[in-house]
Amino acid sequence: MVSVVWRNIPTVLSVEELLDKAFTKAKKAGDAVADKDRIYRTRKQMIRMIGSAGDTLSATLLDWVRRWPSIDKMSEFDVAMVEAAVGCDDYRQSLGACQWAAGKCVEIGHQNSKKIRRMVNIPPMHESRREAYGRICSIMGRIEKNLEFLRDARDTLRTLPMIDSSEPCLVVAGAPNVGKSALISSMSTGKPEIAAYPFTTRQLHVGHFINRRLKYQLVDTPGLLDRPMEERNQIEMQAIAALEHVGDLCLFRLDISETSGVGMEAPNNLLDEVASLLPQTPILIIDGKGDLIGDIDADEWDAACEMEAALSENPEGPIPEIRNPATGHLVISATAPAGIERLRFEIVERIGQMQETDPLSLPEHWHVRDDSV
Repeated sequence: MVSVVWRNIPTVLSVEELLDKAFTKAKKAGDAVADKDRIYRTRKQMIRMIGSAGDTLSATLLDWVRRWPSIDKMSEFDVAMVEAAVGCDDYRQSLGACQWAAGKCVEIGHQNSKKIRRMVNIPPMHESRREAYGRICSIMGRIEKNLEFLRDARDTLRTLPMIDSSEPCLVVAGAPNVGKSALISSMSTGKPEIAAYPFTTRQLHVGHFINRRLKYQLVDTPGLLDRPMEERNQIEMQAIAALEHVGDLCLFRLDISETSGVGMEAPNNLLDEVASLLPQTPILIIDGKGDLIGDIDADEWDAACEMEAALSENPEGPIPEIRNPATGHLVISATAPAGIERLRFEIVERIGQMQETDPLSLPEHWHVRDDSV
C-alpha cells in the first residue's frame, strides 16, 4: 500500500469565504435569467439563486471529502501518523461534518424552491430566498469549528513524510542529540536540519540511498525520551508510529561518548522499550561519534577514515570496519566520515537476507505485454 501524498490535500476555506463564493455565484445565476413576465422571471431567479448557492457549497464540501484521504483506506503507518499528529477521531468527525452540511445545503435548496414554485406574489419569493440563505448560513456556522480543524490539520499533515511500503525502510532511533539526523544526511539524499550544538529533530524526515537499483528509505525519527508512553508528546508519538509500522530494520544509535547529555541509563532503557515495541523487527545497534570513543585505537581510526575517503575514487576498494571492543557494536562517525560505507553494506546484506524473492519473478506492478489479445 502506497503512503498518502499529504502535499496533495486541498486547501480548506473559511465559512465566510465559502458563503461569499456561493452567494456570488448565486447572484450571477439569477442575473442570467431572462423572461418578459416579471412574476415568472422573479420566480426563476429565486429558484436558480437558491439552487446555485446550495449546489456550490455542496460540491465544494464533497470535493474536500473526496480528496482528503480516508482513514479506512490508509496504511497502518499513515493512520498512526494521523493519530499522533491531529487525532483520527477529530479527522473523521470533521470530514463527516462536511458531508452532512453538503447534504443539508442541497436539501434546503430543494425545500425552498418547491415553496417558491407555488407562489404568485413577488415579495414572498424574495422572503423565501432570504430564508433559504439564512438556513444555509446556519448550517455552515455549525461546521465552522470543523473547517478550522481541517485548515490547521492540513498545515500539520503536509509536513508528514511519504513512505512506500513496497521498498525497504530503515528507521533510525535513539535518544535525543545522538546524531541520527547527521547519519541520515551522510547516508542518503535526505537533508535533515543539522546543528553543531544539541538539537533534536522536530518531525520525521525521509532520505534514500540506492543500491543495485533498489531504493532504501531512511526515516529519521525525533529523539525518543526515556519516559512512560502516556507522557510522550506529539513528536515522540510520530517516532513510535514509524518504529511500529514501517521499519524493516531498526538502526538504534547509541552515543557511547555520552556527549549528548543523557548518560547511558536512559538510552539503554529506551533500547529495551524499542525491542519490546518491535518483537519481529531486527535491530542493528550502532555506536556513534566514534572519534570521541576512548576505547578505539587512534591509529586504527585514522586508517579507517583514510580507507573510507579512498572509496570515493575507487568504489570497489576494501570497506573498513571498526567495532567497539567494549560493546562489539559497529562504530561510525557521520562527521569524519567513517563506518558509513560499512553500515550501508551491512544494511544491504541484512535486507537481502530478509527478502524471499523468486529470481524469475517480476517486480510488483511491472508492465507485462499480453500477446494473446
